[in-house]
Amino acid sequence: VLKCNNFEVVDLGVLVAAETILQTAIEQKADIIGLSGLITPSLDEMVHVAREMQRQGFDTPLLIGGATTSAKHTAVKIAPQFEQPVIHVGDASLSVPVVEGLLDPERKPALLEKVRADQERDRKTYADRQQKTLVPYAQALENRFQTDWQDIDIPTPRFTGARTIESQPLEELVSFIDWSPFFQTWELRGKYPAIFDDEHVGTEAKKLFDDARRLLDEIVEKKLLSARAVYGFWPANTEGDDIVVHANGDGHEVCRFPSLRQQWERQGQKDFRSLADYIAPADSGRTDHVGAFAVTTGHGCQDLVDRFDREHDDYHSIMTKAIADRLAEAFAEKLHADVRRDWSYGRNEGLSNDELIAEKYRGIRPAFGYPSCPDHTEKQTLWALLDAENQTGISLTESFAMSPAASVSGLYFAHPQARYFSVDRITRDQVEDYAGRKGMSIQEVERWLAPNLGYDP
Repeated sequence: VLKCNNFEVVDLGVLVAAETILQTAIEQKADIIGLSGLITPSLDEMVHVAREMQRQGFDTPLLIGGATTSAKHTAVKIAPQFEQPVIHVGDASLSVPVVEGLLDPERKPALLEKVRADQERDRKTYADRQQKTLVPYAQALENRFQTDWQDIDIPTPRFTGARTIESQPLEELVSFIDWSPFFQTWELRGKYPAIFDDEHVGTEAKKLFDDARRLLDEIVEKKLLSARAVYGFWPANTEGDDIVVHANGDGHEVCRFPSLRQQWERQGQKDFRSLADYIAPADSGRTDHVGAFAVTTGHGCQDLVDRFDREHDDYHSIMTKAIADRLAEAFAEKLHADVRRDWSYGRNEGLSNDELIAEKYRGIRPAFGYPSCPDHTEKQTLWALLDAENQTGISLTESFAMSPAASVSGLYFAHPQARYFSVDRITRDQVEDYAGRKGMSIQEVERWLAPNLGYDP
C-alpha cells in the first residue's frame, strides 16, 4: 500500500533479528521503522526492538501492525519502552495517512497528540480490566463444563491413526471458499455476496472479485498451487486438563495436549471451559477419540508471487496470497466435513456452504494459537503426532508459524455440545500448573502466553 502511494519501502522479510532491522534503518537513513507480527511471539520481539531503539538512541518513529497486534498492546507493552512515537496501525489502508502525518511537520503535532491521548486511555482501560474477577484455577476446575459421560453419545471413527492426502484437486475446494475474509484483505468491509450491493464499496468489490475469479480459474486449470493434508483419529481420555492420546490396540500413551481453562468470571457465567472438557475422562470408563489435522494449499504460492513481483505486479502478488489463504481455509472446511462422516455422526448433515461457514454442524476444529488454545508451542506435539512435515511439507518456524503460510492445523472434537470459547486471561496459579504439566519453566510459559496473563510477571 505504501509503495503504491510513492513511498520507498525496504522490505526485510520475516524472522529478522532486531539488530539487522536497526542497522539497516541506519544504513538506509529510514524515516520510519515498521514491524509486523502474525503470531503471539512477535509481540515479545516488538518490545525487544523498542527497547533496543531506546538504548541505541534512535529518534525514528516506530509503526506496529499485524494480525496479533492491537492498539492496546502497543500502548501498554511497546510504547512505554521507547520515548519516540510508537503508533499502532490497524490495517494497511491506515498506513498512508499515518506515514504522511509523521513526515509532514504541520500535521505531525496533532497526530502525535491524538496518539498520546488514545494510548493513555488504552493504558487506563487495561489497568481497569486487570481488576476484573479472575477466579482461582482450583475454583475454575471445580466449576468446569459438565457432561453426563454415562449417557452421552460418543461416536467411534471408522479408522484410527493418520491418513495422508497427497494431492487434493483444487477444483473440489472452490465451492467451499468463504469469500468474505477475502474482501477484508483489501480493507473492503462487507459480507459476500451482499457486499456487491453496498453503495460505497460494491462496485470496487465486484471488480476485485472478478479479478480474483480469473486468477483462481488460472490457478486451478494450470495446477499452479498444490494441496496436501494429513489427518486422523486416536483413542483419547483426559487426566485433569490434559488430553491423553493413546495408540490403537495396546493403549499406550502416544502424547498429551495440556489444555488451558477459562478463569474470567463474567456475569451469568455457569462454567469455566477447557478443551479437555470435551473428551471423556479416564475414570469415566469410556474410550473417547480426538482428531488432528494439518492442511496446506501453499506449495507453489511463492513461485507465483515471485513471478508477479518480477513483473512489478503488486496487485496480483497480493491477490495470489489471499487466494491461497482462502483455498487453505476451504480445504480445512471440506476436510472437516469428510471427517464428520468418517466419525459417523455427520453422515446425514446435508448442509449448504452458507451453513458450513456459519458452523451449523456438530463438533469443532480449534487451532493452536487461537482463543480456545492460545499456546503455539503445542504445534510441536501436533506435528509429531501427524508426522506433518514429512506428510505435507508444512514446516514450523522457530516461532511455530506454519510454512507455507497458506496452511491450517488443529484438533477435532466430536462432543455434541462442543463450542468455541476464549480462554482470555489466566492467573499465575494456572500458569504454574500448566508449566508443570508441560515440563517448561514458568518464565517460558509466561513468554508464550504473554497476551493471556492476568498479572504482570
